[in-house]
Amino acid sequence: MSKAILIALVLGIGAGVVMPESVSGFLDTASSYMLLILLFSVGIDMGVNREVFGQIRRMGLRILVIPLGVILGSLAGGAVCAMILRMDVKEGLAITSGLGWYSLSGILMTEAGNPIGGTISFLSREVLTFLLVPVLAGRNVYTAIAPAGATAMDTTLPLLSKYTDSKTAILAFVSGVICTLAMPVLVPLFC
Repeated sequence: MSKAILIALVLGIGAGVVMPESVSGFLDTASSYMLLILLFSVGIDMGVNREVFGQIRRMGLRILVIPLGVILGSLAGGAVCAMILRMDVKEGLAITSGLGWYSLSGILMTEAGNPIGGTISFLSREVLTFLLVPVLAGRNVYTAIAPAGATAMDTTLPLLSKYTDSKTAILAFVSGVICTLAMPVLVPLFC
């Protein structure tokens, strides 16, 4: 499936290059509605499996382990990459603290006076998530949540739901919500 996703992405880029700009507004609206339909479908799948909510309730605060791991892992990765690339570690932390919420984190970084960091932050984790989830889910469903970051609650949730199970999809949603709430605090902290 990763090959099909990569091929679709490359074909989409090619189509975008030759497509008239007048069509892009329509596609933006259409893709938003398609995402809502996908999320509605995932919600139905989660709602049908009533025992999953009981399992989640029994997990209690342990449900925070995954999003905290995603946040700490992202920050650690940003620090390591900054050192490898000989960047300021604080800048690496700012870039990765966007946690995949590229539309807001890029703007926050640019407004903080770092347009290059904002551009790097804008480059989405989503593409990486779409490529990695089918591979990671076959090994350990919980590790498949990590690359999604904040997008686990919206754009990558249907993919996570497809390659894992209802319980993991709910954990992914919770992780995405927590990452989304943490991002507006983290980015300004490191900018």
